[in-house]
Amino acid sequence: MDTYIATALDQKEKGLEYPFTIIDTQTEAIIGCTRFYNLQPQHRRLEIGYTWYAKSYQRSAANTQCKYLLLQYAFEELNCIAVQIVTNWFNIKSREAIARLGAKQDGILRNHRLNADGSYRDTVVFSITDHEWIGVKKTLDYKLNLYKNL
Repeated sequence: MDTYIATALDQKEKGLEYPFTIIDTQTEAIIGCTRFYNLQPQHRRLEIGYTWYAKSYQRSAANTQCKYLLLQYAFEELNCIAVQIVTNWFNIKSREAIARLGAKQDGILRNHRLNADGSYRDTVVFSITDHEWIGVKKTLDYKLNLYKNL
């Protein structure tokens, strides 16, 4: 964990990534982290990733709330034209969560990365474009209001 955090902070210092700590505002507990990375300001694009949540917060409103804020910042403050989110082909829960956000699957990068064990990772690429953001935002607003009323 120390190496993970040190790497994230080093990348931030170099202007290559922007890590965020995810905090439950009711308990003030750290429940996860996420990052903006693969920043391409010349193309007004970035990726959201390196996201993880404590098990007790998985499949809760936390991911929806967090992604809403990240996407809002990317599209409304950074003026991005596309935000990409990627995951491992075998991470079904992550793929489903990304799709629930309103991201569209762009494709699969086969043999995209070499894993530490020598196997290959197929990466599923999703994105949301600036033209889709208004509809995605409305859907996320609706979902977040549902969570509040439960």
